Amino acid sequence: MEIIHVYTKKRSEFGRQCNFSDRHAELHVDIQPDSSLNSNFMMRNPVDIGVQVSQEMSEHEICTISNPVENKGVNHTEGGWPKDINAQEIEQVARYRKKVEKEEQYAPTILGLGESVESCIKQNLSVDIYQRYFQTEDLDSSSEPPSAKTINVFRDPNDGSRSAAHVSWYPDGHRKLAVAYCNLDFQRSDPNIVIDSYIWDIGNPNRPEFTFKPVSPLVCIEYNPKDPHILVGGQYNGQLAYWDTRKGSQPVDSSPIESSHRDPPYKVVWLSSKTGTECFSASTDGRVLWWDIRKLGEPTESLILDISKKGDIANAQGGSVLEWESTIPTKFMVGTEQGLIIAGNRKAKTPQDKIVGTFQGHIGPVYALQRNPFFTKNFLTVGDWTARIWSEDIHDSSIMWTKYHSVYLTDACWSPTRPAVFYTTKRDGTVDVWDLLFKQNDPVLSLQVCDEPLSTIRIQDNGQFMATGSELGTVTLLEVNSSLSQLQRNEKAVITGMFERETRREKILEARQRELKLKERTRAQPGDKDDEGEEEEGSEDLIARAEKEFYEIIESGRKAVEEREKQFESDEQQVEDDTETEIKTD
Repeated sequence: MEIIHVYTKKRSEFGRQCNFSDRHAELHVDIQPDSSLNSNFMMRNPVDIGVQVSQEMSEHEICTISNPVENKGVNHTEGGWPKDINAQEIEQVARYRKKVEKEEQYAPTILGLGESVESCIKQNLSVDIYQRYFQTEDLDSSSEPPSAKTINVFRDPNDGSRSAAHVSWYPDGHRKLAVAYCNLDFQRSDPNIVIDSYIWDIGNPNRPEFTFKPVSPLVCIEYNPKDPHILVGGQYNGQLAYWDTRKGSQPVDSSPIESSHRDPPYKVVWLSSKTGTECFSASTDGRVLWWDIRKLGEPTESLILDISKKGDIANAQGGSVLEWESTIPTKFMVGTEQGLIIAGNRKAKTPQDKIVGTFQGHIGPVYALQRNPFFTKNFLTVGDWTARIWSEDIHDSSIMWTKYHSVYLTDACWSPTRPAVFYTTKRDGTVDVWDLLFKQNDPVLSLQVCDEPLSTIRIQDNGQFMATGSELGTVTLLEVNSSLSQLQRNEKAVITGMFERETRREKILEARQRELKLKERTRAQPGDKDDEGEEEEGSEDLIARAEKEFYEIIESGRKAVEEREKQFESDEQQVEDDTETEIKTD
């Protein structure tokens, strides 16, 4: 049995608004206290009650579903021809055109289409839709403070902590970004981890555009500047492989294990050749190998990084970075794990002569090495806790350097549009922007990109976009403002003068140091010892004197600290005595 209760009410009374009016207070109920209930309560004094004046807010979270986007292309070919006509054959096309032009509808159709085409042509003649205004205006952006903003964040689509080991920009514009993902911590590597790397479209961070399927994780990857469809990459097992994005995700060809590096090749650089197929790589196995991707069966040339020029692989230094400039194609530079920068000449007659000289760079491994794109004689290096700028004329010391940071520097690069600007990354997740025109001791801008350590940085050719990769596989795309990307007035002249001045200063200091060493040798015991013995004795004297000066500085600092502590104790005692005297007087 179903029970239904119907509630009825007039529509005029339903939903009627409340009308309030002012009136005097009225007492409706007066409840007197009940003394029998006093035993149920306890007096509380004092009473603390918290009151929040601000309005209470409620927070709700919602996860929106991202819209998947796919990029698809269409190959357009000339059409509209009959099936029996080949558009590539000139005779068939000419014969068919003569046939069509003789038809009766040909002339009226052309006259009808001509009116609409004529109006469009007249519009283009009257208004230039492609005209760019204010091109002749000289915009001064030097007064604008440096800044940067995040454009996109690309995260590794696979589970697991893989590092974004290397980043390469698409050579034709800034539409794509190739990222090599690899776990360089060999002992902690998961055997089931995904080894794929990706190409990202900078407008679509949700899904990679292309996937690389290497046989071993990619340590580095580089676009071919002459053919953007071809990329070469160094794999963790030492092999080199190249891909053609038109032929799928699998590598087109790879170097055999027996002819490849024994350690991961941390840097691969394309060479500017007629064929556009030559490159060379450096690895921590102590070798530099030159390759032609048309024949990866064996390297075309090789160099052992033995600074004694004996070609002994046991004494070779491991290469960590590689530098080559297209304007000076015969020269190259290699940064090593031992902190040296080795300058080489590819066109030397013998393999031993390929090593031209060395620069004593850093305490630890060299993580970055790049020539200034405007002044190729000067180059930038990063290692241990500093970034240094060098000149090819001075091998003993750098001409400029940054302060020692509290965290390790991991990578650096020059701005391709401004000779005074370079960028450095650190293990605390920050990017420092240095502008030598305004500051030499501190960066003009520090950006906290992420919380995890940064591993790599690359600047696009227009100097406006910057891509940084972290050790957890996050690639952040940033855009810098015009003050950091546009060439400033008289910038080249000022930086030229600065580099030349610092080079002269270092040459004077180097000459003075040689004079002091010569004086030390003359003071040493004369006579029967040969030059090698004198050099060893002179070096031992210098080391002993340096140790003595170091301990004297430590001792003086310790005494200064003790004196300050004694002075502080005496001041405290004096204050206590004065306080006791005042109390007794009172």
